[in-house]
Amino acid sequence: MSDPVPFRPYVAQTQPEYDAAIYGSTKFRHPDQKLLKIPHSITETTGPQFARSRYPSVIDLSKVASGEAQGQRIIVEGRVTDEDGRPVPNTMIELWQANSTGRYHHEGDQHDAPLDPHFHGAGRVFTDAEGKYRYTSIKPGAYPWRNHHNAWRPNHIHYSLFGAGFASRIITQMYFEGDPLMALDPIYNMVPDEAARKRLIALFDINLTEPEWALGYRFDIVLRGRGATPIEEAHAGSH
Repeated sequence: MSDPVPFRPYVAQTQPEYDAAIYGSTKFRHPDQKLLKIPHSITETTGPQFARSRYPSVIDLSKVASGEAQGQRIIVEGRVTDEDGRPVPNTMIELWQANSTGRYHHEGDQHDAPLDPHFHGAGRVFTDAEGKYRYTSIKPGAYPWRNHHNAWRPNHIHYSLFGAGFASRIITQMYFEGDPLMALDPIYNMVPDEAARKRLIALFDINLTEPEWALGYRFDIVLRGRGATPIEEAHAGSH
């Protein structure tokens, strides 16, 4: 086993603030006291882990037993690494998203858009020994939310990643290259640094694209350090 790499602190402006004026509900969600740093013991940093045997993978979100989902089928592939490009193997990635009309398969979503009986919008994949992951889904639709006048969320997929233990977890969102709504979206723009924001964007990849079947996108995730993928603002819900 290689020696651990010293943590390189995040660069200012590359992670979202807990309280952001452009995202109205953060003022009700963020801590109002100074955060306390609690050192992790070996219990938090080494386990327990989520095993494939107990948490089976769901790598194809584009269909359920009764049929195929409506919408543009996509393939997403990427790698999960640390700040020095070393793979993070056996990481459980949970996924959730809206359907092609911009509605979640959840009773709390009352958006006036049709539900798709063949799309539940939830999946689970694990990284392999090289930190790679891959899944199939449909491109989610945009949907309105009430943060400000005429507010619409860009197409996006939510990610939750667990590392070596319960304390090693991040939640983030993946956006799609070329979406004009990103420039108007408060959650995406909570990350002040432009280069860091771009780490949230999945890039179209013709080599991943399968002829006459699905478009391919590549989305790599860096879990720590100065090049880390920005995390979702704490307690941001399913926006």
